[in-house]
Amino acid sequence: MSMKPRILIVEDEPGIADTLQYALRTDGFDPAWVATGEEALTQLRAQPPALVILDVGLPDASGFEVFKRLREFADVPVVFLTARSDEIDRVVGLELGADDYVAKPFSPRELVARVRSILRRAAKTAAAAPAAATTPIAIDDGRRQIRFYGHLLELSRYEYGLLKTLASRPGHVFSRDTLLERVWDDPGESLDRTVDAHVKTLRAKMKAVAPLLDPIRTHRGTGYALAEDLPAKL
Repeated sequence: MSMKPRILIVEDEPGIADTLQYALRTDGFDPAWVATGEEALTQLRAQPPALVILDVGLPDASGFEVFKRLREFADVPVVFLTARSDEIDRVVGLELGADDYVAKPFSPRELVARVRSILRRAAKTAAAAPAAATTPIAIDDGRRQIRFYGHLLELSRYEYGLLKTLASRPGHVFSRDTLLERVWDDPGESLDRTVDAHVKTLRAKMKAVAPLLDPIRTHRGTGYALAEDLPAKL
């Protein structure tokens, strides 16, 4: 018998937490609730869940700060909750590498559907066969890790998805729309500049390994491509 996916809710408002727990439990999940960032980090270290629903406005720390600390030791999917619908909040959350972003008030059923979609995508990625190392980029899909000239890149989930997609066809120009469709769970909710921001941080991490190379080429007005002429060794 398969175990129910455990979902950690990090939310300081008991009413919202109760509603989420009920909706998740009804849909076959095993929800757990903590009210502060410190409790969340303690729980995450002790028993990593399948996914985290993380409120941005916690009493003891910003949800963004909790997310950054979480990423130091775990790569579980994260959905941000916020009381504000400001686009800047949303963009900050996505650029940090969150998997989704929901503004209050929200439909519990819609949020549960998004959780299920994210977990389905994560399971599909984990089950995929490791990509062949036809370039200086070695992809380990099972561990969700990518090495560039032997150096392990510290990538957010979206940076990982972008580089994996670009590396699947070196030289091929992927449009922003295609990258949104392939990498983001809800491409209709994302923006072209979100892709640009993630490519910028991804390029910087690759440049830190190989400063003299230009591994990701920008095709203005079109999109991005992985360079075909990367040397086999540095």
